[in-house]
Amino acid sequence: MNLNQVTVPSLDLAKSVAFYEKLGLKLIVKALPNYARFECPEGDATFSIHQVDALPEGQGVMVYFECRNLDEYVGELVEKGIEFDEMPNDKRWIWREARLTDPDLNQLVLYYAGKNRKNPPWRIV
Repeated sequence: MNLNQVTVPSLDLAKSVAFYEKLGLKLIVKALPNYARFECPEGDATFSIHQVDALPEGQGVMVYFECRNLDEYVGELVEKGIEFDEMPNDKRWIWREARLTDPDLNQLVLYYAGKNRKNPPWRIV
């Protein structure tokens, strides 16, 4: 099994499409006002957004995007006007993360974990 895509809800797809393009994802399906799908700059996974009448309550969706040069990439996004809730910092789980929200308040984490992504010291063998 392989992860194909993650889909998040949106109240305004046009606004969300512009946000994710600015984030660096490549738009490959534009079926507005109901759906849009993107390719990630690396790997085979895709990411999509779909129109909803109301957003889920509570903490909602959290999506992680791995970035090799996290600090540099976050700096480029800040220059483009992307606002971060948390700038890159080292976490106790041995990842470096930056956090932000999209226009629909879906939580995004840009991170770098290197070998610890799938093989942390506490991995079950």
